[in-house]
Amino acid sequence: MAGALALCVGAALPAIAAEPPEILAGPALVQALKSGGLILYFRHASTDFGQNDDAMSGYEDCARQRNLTDRGRDEARRIGAAIKRLDIPVGDVLASPFCRTRETAQLIFGRATASTAVRGGPARPESNDRYAKLRKLLSTPPSRGTNLAIASHGNPFRAVTDTTYLAEGEAAVIRPLGAQGFRIVARIPKDGWDAFVVP
Repeated sequence: MAGALALCVGAALPAIAAEPPEILAGPALVQALKSGGLILYFRHASTDFGQNDDAMSGYEDCARQRNLTDRGRDEARRIGAAIKRLDIPVGDVLASPFCRTRETAQLIFGRATASTAVRGGPARPESNDRYAKLRKLLSTPPSRGTNLAIASHGNPFRAVTDTTYLAEGEAAVIRPLGAQGFRIVARIPKDGWDAFVVP
């Protein structure tokens, strides 16, 4: 089981750095997800790096964005099937407005609400933290008994956690801590979900 999961722990804010790290794996991780109160942050599934977003006219202009490959679509479907099999409760599903992130969320969860908060806005002179809304979102516990799901990108995750990038299709499991920020309690690679069993 340990080989199927790449775990990463760390504090999002210095205020919680001194606390013992919480590491979840195997049945304990599945049970925590089944209990709710966590955030699943996915980087979109595999994409075609021969494409880019440079010429896109807007978020709905999928033809001029980097999109999921057929392999990426299969990855997302398999993740979704595993989450359903494990009976993990998911409430809100937020996705960056890009086509690859919305499609990833749709294929995993069957729904998605586009949100610029999970992508991070443009840098503005009046605000030096383009990811302030994402930080707040990751610090806020979801509705009781459910988990919040986010489909986004590698850069926002790297910026707010100061950890290594998520691979395409990889998920970080985050415990929101309110005013104390949040903590990464596990990282699940795209091919790690099938190793989980229902406790």
